[in-house]
Amino acid sequence: MIVFDLQCREDGQIFEAWFRSSDDYEDQRQQDLVICPLCQSSNVGKAPMAPRVPRKGSDSPLSRLAAMQAELLKKSRWVGDQFTDTARKIHAGEIEPQQVHGNATLAQARSLVDEGVPVAPLFVPVTPPDQVN
Repeated sequence: MIVFDLQCREDGQIFEAWFRSSDDYEDQRQQDLVICPLCQSSNVGKAPMAPRVPRKGSDSPLSRLAAMQAELLKKSRWVGDQFTDTARKIHAGEIEPQQVHGNATLAQARSLVDEGVPVAPLFVPVTPPDQVN
């Protein structure tokens, strides 16, 4: 599917229309099937369109994911390389339940999962607090 901004050459009305392809648009236009929704004129053509380029920064999916993760990590304590031991102790009830995050190898993470310890990967890399400027 493709979307075009179209403009009526009779009344200047600009409207949006969807087509299967550019060829489909041309076929329909030549058969006078593309009409202005306001005046019903078939004297319609493509309107100038700005490219739909995603904005940098906060609108990208990765940026939104990073922002959500950062918000969740505000309630979590960094335990660094002690993550595996800390997660086991929390799971066993040896220390107070709390949200923690840190480093673990794939093998360590798998062993936690095998033991029934609830863990989840972070989707966006995290800089340890002692390495932040």
